[in-house]
Amino acid sequence: MLNTDAPRAALCLNRKAPCTPVFLPTFMTQHLTRNPQFATTLAHGLELLNCFKVGEPVLGNKEFAERTGLSKATVSRLTYTLAMIGFLRYDNSVRKYRLGSAAVSVGYPFLQGMRIRELARPLMKEFADATRGSVSLGMRDRTQMVYVETSRRHESLAFRPDTGATLPVLASAMGRAWLGRATATQRNAVLELVRARDPVQWQTSHASLEAALRAFAKRGFAISEGEIKHDIHAVAVPMRTPIDSEIFVFNCGVPQIQLGRHTLVDEIAPQLMQMVETLERELMALDATSVDRS
Repeated sequence: MLNTDAPRAALCLNRKAPCTPVFLPTFMTQHLTRNPQFATTLAHGLELLNCFKVGEPVLGNKEFAERTGLSKATVSRLTYTLAMIGFLRYDNSVRKYRLGSAAVSVGYPFLQGMRIRELARPLMKEFADATRGSVSLGMRDRTQMVYVETSRRHESLAFRPDTGATLPVLASAMGRAWLGRATATQRNAVLELVRARDPVQWQTSHASLEAALRAFAKRGFAISEGEIKHDIHAVAVPMRTPIDSEIFVFNCGVPQIQLGRHTLVDEIAPQLMQMVETLERELMALDATSVDRS
């Protein structure tokens, strides 16, 4: 059973006005206000960077203040500082901010440090070509799954995934597969976070999650049939063993018009599971070689 009664892991860093709290893992919120190691100003600045969404490339101080609950004076100081160090760029034509190049440069070493991307890339391309769909590798970022590698064969204008794209953890095949592979403690912490931080996602998707997790436990994969994009059906398979403490998940999304009635479950899902098993064997062989050389 899903534990939906766990206490919220939330902290409102700005106590002077109603706000959208900064939500952190439960272990980070315990005694947080008394912990001198917690840098509140840094947390505020990072929360501003998280305000940007796909389709909203420019934001002003007013939008930042509304989305974080921080005072306009605090937001002004933070945006000025972030612009000075390259994480924001002020656009004079609209008098608002865009993400700066430093935001990209920080993410590059993170992506390059994932050897799984390099190993998986040819397998993903082959699979995408065979299914005429898109194959992506993702990991969890708070209440969402984020793509760290993708290969696309289909030409659907409505669904063109790319690195950095996100999916809701409850409604997506990738998110359901992550939740299915996670420990009960990990899963309940994420559900707690979704309920607290993303009530819309919680209200629309949590009721069907228990059935999805039962199906995952039985079959070893998760599906999403039009919940994210009405004409895209997807299947997802997690890796059996975490890498650097992270659970990685592969998904395959295919335009519904290309699928037969049982194609996703009976054909694509077993093939995706086989692809993941192949990659896991390659990783094990690589690890064994590294040990022998040392």
